[in-house]
Amino acid sequence: MQIGCVVMAAGDARRFGENKLAAVFGGKTLIRRALEAVPAEEFCAVAVVTQYPEVEALAEEFGFLPVHNPHPDWGISHTIRLGLEALGECGGALFLVSDQPLLRRESIQAEAELFRRHPDKLVGLSHNGVRGNPCIFPAACFPELMALTEDRGGSSVIRRHEEDLLLMEVPAVELEDVDTPQALLAMKEGRRLI
Repeated sequence: MQIGCVVMAAGDARRFGENKLAAVFGGKTLIRRALEAVPAEEFCAVAVVTQYPEVEALAEEFGFLPVHNPHPDWGISHTIRLGLEALGECGGALFLVSDQPLLRRESIQAEAELFRRHPDKLVGLSHNGVRGNPCIFPAACFPELMALTEDRGGSSVIRRHEEDLLLMEVPAVELEDVDTPQALLAMKEGRRLI
């Protein structure tokens, strides 16, 4: 079972106020942390979809496929489409956001292994039954993902297939994302924003 990986790194991060991917956590940028969390050996291809030349260069450094998104303003659906097109033929695709600095490589590896045992299911990481990212979609869902528009993402596809969703439990901190400088500061200080 071949699985592809799409790293979504194209957004404008309006709530953050600047290029969030360049923000530093634990001595590394968020985008470097995201790419380091990808267990490349699990995937037939890793596409990094971005509007930023410096992220494209970093993707190449990792041996990943840089995919330029000239229209991040078209929403996350466009990033999803570009990523899937770049992956080509595969039996499933994992979609990874770039702002979960505590996500562990081992968790993604275990998620990929779970999907291989259940290749007709959607698989998502979760904590206490609450789904988070990343999620893996079987190829049967690709047409629905390709049909998404504007800022509608994979969650809308998952909601239509709740009965096919498998959740894999991980610690809550792995699922935390940083949408604002305050959230990043809170994470650095080891406290959670309510």
